[in-house]
Amino acid sequence: MLRLEGVSKTYRTGTFGSRTLQAVSDVSFDISPGEVVSLIGESGSGKSTIGRMILRLSPASEGLISFNGVDVSTLGRGDVKGYYRQVQGVFQDPFSSYNPIFKIDRVFGMLRSTYFAGLSGSEWRTKLDRALQDVRLDSDTCLGKYPHQLSGGQLQRLLIARALLLEIELLVADEVISMLDASTRIDVLNLLGDLKARGLGILFITHDLSLGNYISDRTVILRKGRIVEMGQTARVFGNPLHAYTRLLLASVPHLHSKWDAKPEPDSYDGGELVEAEEGHFVALGEAGP
Repeated sequence: MLRLEGVSKTYRTGTFGSRTLQAVSDVSFDISPGEVVSLIGESGSGKSTIGRMILRLSPASEGLISFNGVDVSTLGRGDVKGYYRQVQGVFQDPFSSYNPIFKIDRVFGMLRSTYFAGLSGSEWRTKLDRALQDVRLDSDTCLGKYPHQLSGGQLQRLLIARALLLEIELLVADEVISMLDASTRIDVLNLLGDLKARGLGILFITHDLSLGNYISDRTVILRKGRIVEMGQTARVFGNPLHAYTRLLLASVPHLHSKWDAKPEPDSYDGGELVEAEEGHFVALGEAGP
């Protein structure tokens, strides 16, 4: 369904763009229908940049991003609308996704006018109610209210409902629960699990290894814009081959132990990604196995 091949992103920085910043370098992976792939890395590792390139919010400098065999960078103005009917993103801060002066109804009203202008009022209402029920909300509690009158969890679920109305095939979930409280996080995670069971492909971008382990089928570990390890989640978490992955796992807090100082990660400047085990890839470099 979605495939990234040798994707890189370089930004121009400094006066008159005299310097360059390599945010993403030679990233390749794919996502199939009904599969959750976790993209895990620390802040500044390039995770959100990859999500933005998939959503066409930022162009790739090199490489290919294809969806159902079509290079997304070649989509014309008319085709982009169709692409967004199949691919949508939900981001970290739900409050920033809404205009605070408009009620929630307006968000769905704009969606209706763009994609469902041919539906009658009753048909639209039925479709909207079904999407809200799918994310465990109802119109009486959410519609007719301003964003500040709802919780972060409700706002995130409304954004997912908006994506479901379009009957999308791929959801880019970029740190979607990092701003939610613990009790709400599991609800959103379980909702994503339900969507996966229906055949939705999900790119789950996070810095939290425990969340990635909970939800994903495959895991991609990113550091400084490069993939250092990739494979089935059970293998990556059960038998990490790269030193950076091992350090990340060792840094996850445990309820049964107190804080203890952890060593700094070894330096890693990139290296060839090789198949160490069947379906389990690891980068060879200064911090390699």
